[in-house]
Amino acid sequence: MTTEILEDARRRMQGAVDALERDLAGFRTNRASPALVENLMVDYHGTEMPLNQVGTITVGDARLLIIQLWDASGVAGVERSIQAAELGMSPQIDGQTIRLVLPVLTEERRKDLVRQMGRRVEEAKVSARNVRRDAQDSLRTMEKEGEESQDVVRRALDTLQSHTDTAVGEMESASKRKEEEVMEV
Repeated sequence: MTTEILEDARRRMQGAVDALERDLAGFRTNRASPALVENLMVDYHGTEMPLNQVGTITVGDARLLIIQLWDASGVAGVERSIQAAELGMSPQIDGQTIRLVLPVLTEERRKDLVRQMGRRVEEAKVSARNVRRDAQDSLRTMEKEGEESQDVVRRALDTLQSHTDTAVGEMESASKRKEEEVMEV
């Protein structure tokens, strides 16, 4: 039973790490990346859908994203979503093709992005700690009810802390990599 609790906690913490990495991929650097807009929610025929499900997103050059929509009727919805997301890019529309030119990031904007990333990283860490707390509660309940011995629970709690430390370490290294990328001129 303790192994199931530990495995579930490890899997949920890894999910928090993966979610953070996807979130950080959406932060702008001086290089164009489809990750900047692919999960942007678009009103497409009355349904909210991620942008990557209504068209193809490619990189034209270092500072150009090209969105080729599969249906011309979705252009207006995509344009509204891009403008509402306040990405600092104005869409240039040519039929079913939308071009996004990334402006050069100012030092102030880079620092602001790093602050935003810091908040997201902290939220992810809190998520991992909440998973740890839930697992700790389950393990302590097992000990109180006599389902597991004190020694087994203590070892499980140590393992749980190790999983938490690993997840937080991965989050911090992902944050550090992305911060260096953002601050790069």
